[in-house]
Amino acid sequence: MIRIANGQGFWGDWLEAPVRLVEDGPIDYLALDYLAEITMSIVQKQKQADANLGYARDFPPLMGRLAARIRERGVKVVANAGGVNPVACAREVRRLAPHLRVAIVEGDDVFARIDHLIANGHAMANMETGEPLAAIRSRILSANAYIGAFPVAEALATGADVVIAGRCTDTALTLAPMIHAFGWREDQWDLLAAGTIAGHIIECGAQCTGGNCQVDWKSIPDFANIGYPIVEAQPDGTFVVTKHQGTGGRVTCDVVKEQLLYELGDPKNYITPDCVADFTTIQLAADGADRVRVSGIRGAPRPAMLKVSISYDWGYKAIGTLVYSWPDALEKARAADGIVRERLQRLGLHFEEIYTEYFGVNACHGTAAAVVADPAEVQLRIGVRGTDRKSVDRFTRELVPLVLNGPPTATGFGDGRPPVREVVAYWPALLAREEIRTRVEVVE
Repeated sequence: MIRIANGQGFWGDWLEAPVRLVEDGPIDYLALDYLAEITMSIVQKQKQADANLGYARDFPPLMGRLAARIRERGVKVVANAGGVNPVACAREVRRLAPHLRVAIVEGDDVFARIDHLIANGHAMANMETGEPLAAIRSRILSANAYIGAFPVAEALATGADVVIAGRCTDTALTLAPMIHAFGWREDQWDLLAAGTIAGHIIECGAQCTGGNCQVDWKSIPDFANIGYPIVEAQPDGTFVVTKHQGTGGRVTCDVVKEQLLYELGDPKNYITPDCVADFTTIQLAADGADRVRVSGIRGAPRPAMLKVSISYDWGYKAIGTLVYSWPDALEKARAADGIVRERLQRLGLHFEEIYTEYFGVNACHGTAAAVVADPAEVQLRIGVRGTDRKSVDRFTRELVPLVLNGPPTATGFGDGRPPVREVVAYWPALLAREEIRTRVEVVE
């Protein structure tokens, strides 16, 4: 049996979680998931500005902090913190933790190969619209194929203390240690599906130990000390989801079921680079306090194509807010919205979208929300999106003047004009598996 913990569900998750997982009890592997689709465009821009960046910068200092305990307890760290620059990330880890052996997995980043791929007949059409990638070629910011667990397992086989990948799948961070420890083969679909589902359960960190949980959330104990998840995995593909004793949170079948539904499309065909997992075969059973046993999982052969996550520059947006207080807070906010829209129209400004929300009334649930007759305060939030930066910038100058020339009791304008931000759009595509050639390197 091996214990695989996950201490980060995204770049920005609780910094203390990985430390507590290493210090508060036994684990064999520490998985850290940093990347999302939008993250790839952020790190690509950072690398373009500075060749020494392009990775999750929280990761190297964390390794420096944990280096002694990692070596002392024999914990192996597996992370996708490399972003678009695993080499630079590894070098910084080595600088801060020189006694750790670090290996990297490369090959997922196809940004520099886009023109070559298009020229060789790979349309990489948008999976939702069918439009060819050439239509947005000049605006592409990043392009990364989702790679699976076997290259990560290959990196573990080098004896590395820390394995750093780029855009591997979230589930690969958990599946790879199982492949490495148990010697699973590339055609053992049921076992690979079990490891994939284990990774899916813990990939969002504390979301499977009571965080962000709808099931009786008021009774979840000790959120401030919430335990992050641990999978106790067996060679036959069965595993237990748990957490360290004495930590907050809760692990039950209901909590695990909520996480199983996270980002789930067709439950019979959960497609990954390693296999296709059938979520309808999952069997859950309580296995003691804060323990859920998972078994019965079936899988199918991996797909011939790999998904490529591409981000591109769409245009610009700006979002501004004002707060109106009682009495007539909602009426004042609606009047202010009308004033802004009328002034934009008179200025001849046109946008792809103007969107208004009334926080405290219906911003989250719309018409499904309970009616609030006379709220104590309402936050007016107006946003515009368009391809002309000058028009978006002009919008930012129309909200703050309402403090003096609009409805009374406006406040919450201390930050002044809202900033104009770039809009990064997402382009999902498919690419033949053989076009992606991964490589493992030990960074000395």
